[in-house]
Amino acid sequence: MKHPWKSRDNRPLQTSLTIDFLLFNCMLVMLVLVVYLFIQKDITHVIMEKLIPDPDLSVEAGDYRNELGQGPESDRLLQSGGWLELLDSGKQVIRVIGDKQDQTLGYDENSLFQGLENRSDQPYYYSISQVDSDSGVAWLLLKIPRDVVSVSINNEMLLAYLNHSVFFYVFVVSGLILMLIFVYSYWVSRRIKKPLRVLNLGMNRMMEGHYNTRIALYAETEFLRIGNSFNYMADVIERTTEEKRQAEKSKQRLMVDLSHDLKTPITSIQGYAQALIEGRVTDPERQTKYLNYIYTKSVQVTKLIQHMLDLLKLDSPDFILRVERLELGDQLREIIADTYGEIEQKEFQLQLQLPEEQVYAHYDPELFASVINNLISNALAYNPEGTRIRVTVIPEDTTVRIEIADNGVGIPKELWSTIFDPFVRGDEARTTASGGTGLGLSIAKKNVEKMGGSLMLESREGEPTVFMIRIPR
Repeated sequence: MKHPWKSRDNRPLQTSLTIDFLLFNCMLVMLVLVVYLFIQKDITHVIMEKLIPDPDLSVEAGDYRNELGQGPESDRLLQSGGWLELLDSGKQVIRVIGDKQDQTLGYDENSLFQGLENRSDQPYYYSISQVDSDSGVAWLLLKIPRDVVSVSINNEMLLAYLNHSVFFYVFVVSGLILMLIFVYSYWVSRRIKKPLRVLNLGMNRMMEGHYNTRIALYAETEFLRIGNSFNYMADVIERTTEEKRQAEKSKQRLMVDLSHDLKTPITSIQGYAQALIEGRVTDPERQTKYLNYIYTKSVQVTKLIQHMLDLLKLDSPDFILRVERLELGDQLREIIADTYGEIEQKEFQLQLQLPEEQVYAHYDPELFASVINNLISNALAYNPEGTRIRVTVIPEDTTVRIEIADNGVGIPKELWSTIFDPFVRGDEARTTASGGTGLGLSIAKKNVEKMGGSLMLESREGEPTVFMIRIPR
């Protein structure tokens, strides 16, 4: 099984598009990250150098030396909770401007330096500036609670230090995103368009009549299913077209053979009838002979027409098949009994071999009787007197085999491949009076196949003709 991340073959389209979309988003995120890192690198030195306190509040003690509590900067400081301390040269507090929030009244150098480190864990922010004064004040110390001191970036100053304008960066990023979207859209559309183009070409060839067209797709599962359906449809159309062509060819041959087989006896009937009408035959015995010949030929024509109707009826969609699960032995005995008089008349030997136990099979009684009668009639028509006919029933696993064999003259090998086609007979002269219609075996095969079985011709030692019928149990 192929991993879905490695190959898109046999992969559902939804999964494929989802994976592609995730890849697209990953590439988009990576693009944004690269742009961000580029901007960061481009202005990091500015950011690091221009970190200043809140622009509304000065945190440099030197900015308050001239005001000492009397000015706008001092007012803003006092309102924020900060204060100023005036220190003498010994770092002792001599004056406080604002509301002092701690109890420290003096500093040594160590504590003052620690405060000026302005660590994040200190309660107050420190800033100190030297004061030149004759009043004994040497230092000005600023203190602001850390919770009111925030660090921000002066955006205007930042923009001033960028290497390019903001529009340039926006334009570049937007252009890259649009290009990526275009490439992705083109890629997806091409992957979908390629199998659709193959399908379209295949359909066009089918429309032009090339029913042997097959397509091969290398795409997601949905397209593979469509391709398989197309090939299956092409198989069906090609097979149906070929069957239709063969049926049309067979129909034309059927009409030609039927015309020939009808024309011969009808022409004979017309000739003998005309001779009788014109009075050219005066001998009563000869007249009777002519009338018998006319009757025999008319029976042959009637039989031929009836067989043609039977053959056409089997191919009709209105044909009703009545298959039932019935006992086969009794049915076969009844069929043989109906033909036994003709078998005795022609001095044939009959061997009926049935199992002692009852044998059941699925068949249509009327069609089954027609098949057996056709095969026995053929044996009687084409074999000399004294021929042995064997009828055997052999139960098998899923079918019942019925063999109708004889030790007569047999059927020429060159006719075996077409023996079940219409108008094919075992005799060489199709115009002989004793010949059949040539439709019996074709009707018998269709009858058996209608019942879900098969009819085959074999030859064995001592029995040159063996018809094997198989019907489902």
